[in-house]
Amino acid sequence: MYIVRVKLVGRDKLTDFAKKHPQARGPIKAWVADVEAAVWTTMANIKARFPHASILADNHVVFNLGGNKYRLETIMVFASGVVVVLRIGTHAEYDRWETRKQTKGRR
Repeated sequence: MYIVRVKLVGRDKLTDFAKKHPQARGPIKAWVADVEAAVWTTMANIKARFPHASILADNHVVFNLGGNKYRLETIMVFASGVVVVLRIGTHAEYDRWETRKQTKGRR
């Protein structure tokens, strides 16, 4: 078995958001660095690094960035080691999103 680092797809969404919210640049940069250094094969790997991440149905994960000022919704494709950025928003914007229900027992 070989180790595959996580690949990030959707970086343009992060860049666009950071242009509108310059104060989010630091938290986004830190999250990207963590993801690019990660080797995730299960949701447990993600929760070990990001205990406050919300695990949702269908391999969706919502990360809290910047002290919970921003929310980042992703989908994990473990078979290929890919993290896909679906959307990022402020906490207020997140409250208006329709997200998938949290997976029971994976909070």
